[in-house]
Amino acid sequence: MGDLSQRFTPQQRKGSAVIIGAGMTGILLAIKLREAGLKEITILEKADRVGGTWRENRYPGVACDIPAHMYAYSFAPKADWSNLFARGPEIQRYFESVAETYQVNELCRFNTSAEEARFKRGKWQVRTSQGDTLNADFLFCATGVLHHPAKPDIPGLDQFEGPCWHTAEWRDDVDIRGERIGFIGTGSTAAQAIPELVDAGARLTVFQRTPQWLLPLRDIRIGERAKRFLRRHPRWVTALRDLQTQFVAQFFTKATAGHRFQHALLTAICRLNLFFSIRNPELRRKLTPDYKVGCKRIVVNTTFYRGIQKANAHLETSGIDRVTEKGVFTRDGKFHRLDALVLATGFHPTQYMRPMKLHGRDDLTLEQAWQKKIRAYRSVTLPGFPNFFLMLGPHSPIGNFSVTKMSEVQTGYIMQLVKAWQRGEFDEVEPTNEAVDRFNAYVRDGLKNTAWVGGCQSWYLDADGDPILWPYTWAQWEKEMASPERTDFDFRFSPQTVSS
Repeated sequence: MGDLSQRFTPQQRKGSAVIIGAGMTGILLAIKLREAGLKEITILEKADRVGGTWRENRYPGVACDIPAHMYAYSFAPKADWSNLFARGPEIQRYFESVAETYQVNELCRFNTSAEEARFKRGKWQVRTSQGDTLNADFLFCATGVLHHPAKPDIPGLDQFEGPCWHTAEWRDDVDIRGERIGFIGTGSTAAQAIPELVDAGARLTVFQRTPQWLLPLRDIRIGERAKRFLRRHPRWVTALRDLQTQFVAQFFTKATAGHRFQHALLTAICRLNLFFSIRNPELRRKLTPDYKVGCKRIVVNTTFYRGIQKANAHLETSGIDRVTEKGVFTRDGKFHRLDALVLATGFHPTQYMRPMKLHGRDDLTLEQAWQKKIRAYRSVTLPGFPNFFLMLGPHSPIGNFSVTKMSEVQTGYIMQLVKAWQRGEFDEVEPTNEAVDRFNAYVRDGLKNTAWVGGCQSWYLDADGDPILWPYTWAQWEKEMASPERTDFDFRFSPQTVSS
């Protein structure tokens, strides 16, 4: 590429991009691509405003289980978080404020989704739900991991006559006070919502399939004096963020990645929390998981155990047999008459950009590429899909770590390729199949010693039951994502560039 690499300069080659999704990652990408000088950036957002996960999830008690200062962008710190673990509405306001400050909203086409994308003649052609077709040099999928609600396959669920909704589609119009509410699920969302519904006066029956391990990290209300101090001394905000990052990296991430001391300590804390929090031995037995701590995502919570022991809460563990018009039959033959049903049944984590149809080089579809296995190189690039970047793709969720920091590291990695394109070093880039095979073998080897193979079913697993997470430490992932390994990529010039 030597004689052609000087054909363009950054000033001559600005480039264009389409970003799918205006959540945390989409906002980040837009800011960094604009800083790099891309001339045309379009964000396709299916909703009417930015925010992603925090716009969608409005259930009672919604909060982040990552310390707030660690969850903010490094370039846009927020000094005055109200809680150590920020509440959903405050996080939503934060991302909206960043989007406004960096003028991201003007790049958005709201109420518009991507229906189909094709790589054709060196460009991505993206057809939208509004009937438009956009052309771009780069395509970024920033749709997130947990945005397709998973509805349980329970016989008769569609026959229930009362209100029934998923926690990601919260119904504000339903008054739950004094009502008989069935709540299906006991994961992170459930642990936050159940105590709120109990305290609001609902008569709650919680249908549990699998109990969870709970880590009792106490939330702290941050007072006005502390907020004023942090606003006046931004270096302390940075120090606090770094301290939180080190704690999560050295404790959580290492515990789930197979470091024995951290895992033993985490296990002891979770078991002691269960023992001392639940007074009734029978209820404690029902709430005791039969899998290793960390096999499922650890639930950071101090309110669920209190809520489930209240008089207007009942834990049902015999399993749901079927739903009728008026309630639920469990497998022990008991009928639970209900006024409403709430589904805290999680999401489809491996949908990524789908149901959008994606066609790469030579009309290769995503379904063909992933027919045998969901695979990517370094989580962000796919062979056969030039100039396409999948944010927070397979093997990028890192055990109980901040997705904001993950997205920043991935964006830094990708921007090095974008800037090389701007310098005219290539027209098209994609990983080699050999690099993808080598990376996935490396990840697969590391997964053997992790907690995620500890005998449970979770959203961490793909259709084959294999974990789709990063099995090593945060420090190792950050180091390996510092810069692209050029020999792992196929760089090409398009015919029109070479002949020009």
